[in-house]
Amino acid sequence: MITIVSHDAGGAEILSNYVLQNKNDYQFVLDGPAVSIFSKLLGEINIKSLKETIGNTSLYLTGTSWQSEIEKLTILTAKNNHIRVVSFIDHWVNYKERFIYKDQLVLPDEIWVGDEDALELAKSIFPPEIVKLKSNPYFESLKSYFRNWKSKNLSDDRFNILFICENISDHAKKSFNDERYWGYTETDAIEYFFQNLEKLNIKSGKYTFRPHPSDEKGKYDWVKDKYREYPIQISKKIPLFEQIANSDLVVGCESMALIVASLANKRVVSCIPPEGKKLGLPQSKIIELRSL
Repeated sequence: MITIVSHDAGGAEILSNYVLQNKNDYQFVLDGPAVSIFSKLLGEINIKSLKETIGNTSLYLTGTSWQSEIEKLTILTAKNNHIRVVSFIDHWVNYKERFIYKDQLVLPDEIWVGDEDALELAKSIFPPEIVKLKSNPYFESLKSYFRNWKSKNLSDDRFNILFICENISDHAKKSFNDERYWGYTETDAIEYFFQNLEKLNIKSGKYTFRPHPSDEKGKYDWVKDKYREYPIQISKKIPLFEQIANSDLVVGCESMALIVASLANKRVVSCIPPEGKKLGLPQSKIIELRSL
């Protein structure tokens, strides 16, 4: 029996597609955004507590989260009960912080990554022998989806801009007790984007802001109020990959969604301001606004 443990959206997308593509006996310890992501892809799921799974699992397969400690607790539980545990990293940033629990580094038996860039980075931070390159099941699913996609908005001739929002300040506050730890916040990034539209040759278009799963409702209403001259909507009612497929330009800071957009052959821009941290995504796939 394999036990899947997931909370945050990025890891949930990978692990739910892993389950879909790899037939086996599974049980699930899910919370937060992962619940709806798994249910949408796999149907109704019987969710268990971590404690319920200890006596009947041969492997724990986890994501990594900043919103929750469940994956770190799973690693500790697995180690204490001599059960193999593997974590699939879904991103390219903050690797070490993903495994810090109460100021201690808590590592699984193996760390899986989904591309060569992540492999090189992970091996520079963790013991190289525990880092393994695996096919990213979420990306494989998306590649197939985008190949077969037929836009539902072919009659809409406006230039469509999708802004992927990220909960940067909350993440920094929780991890480092400083919402400006990385030199900027999500508000700074949005304002920097609007201040530099001419660098992207955007003269008119339709703007859609997609909130992060951890964002409170109404968090980005200020954008519509401040930039009234632009046709802005705030929406995450349709799946992310549909929003990306229907967009001409995808903008964000360093969300995994920017890599997803590059898989769809979209123009992708990071709007981390000049005072912000170095872009952590594979840079060959992303245009940096501050470098234009």
